[in-house]
Amino acid sequence: MGASPSVPEKSIHQFCVKDARGQDVDLSIYKGKVLLVVNVASKCGFTDSNYTQLTDLYNKYKDQGFEVLAFPCNQFLKQEPGTSKDAQEFACTRYKAEYPIFHKVRVNGPTTAPVYRFLKASRSGVFGSSIKWNFTKFLVNKEGHVINRYNTTTNPLSLEADIQKALEAK
Repeated sequence: MGASPSVPEKSIHQFCVKDARGQDVDLSIYKGKVLLVVNVASKCGFTDSNYTQLTDLYNKYKDQGFEVLAFPCNQFLKQEPGTSKDAQEFACTRYKAEYPIFHKVRVNGPTTAPVYRFLKASRSGVFGSSIKWNFTKFLVNKEGHVINRYNTTTNPLSLEADIQKALEAK
């Protein structure tokens, strides 16, 4: 398990992912923006605080070039049981999320989504590269490089200073 397999991509902008409806989204559309990439789940004990704070952060910084990219994941105790569209509807209805909710992904194991292989290879966590739970967060700079990784228990609002610093960077 240990080390992440190497990935040839040098930037998150080199990936194409699926949105909640299964349509391709080229992540190069986010060049020049600071991103917070999060694996989300609707039935987790951390759901309410994370979604509430992610929406607050997004609303506060979206006009300054900040985006939240949410990837539903059902790998942790099956806490995202529905479809990708169900996850999107949940986030947008209950938490007024205006940021993109993508297609459900796997964040660990042999079928890990390529974008998550890249994120994990770019920044390991305290216990190695694998993601331990829902709501692991990756802060990505304007050039598409991971600048920090935060665990589940790190509240999104506690990232404000790091987000502001990344937004101010030239």
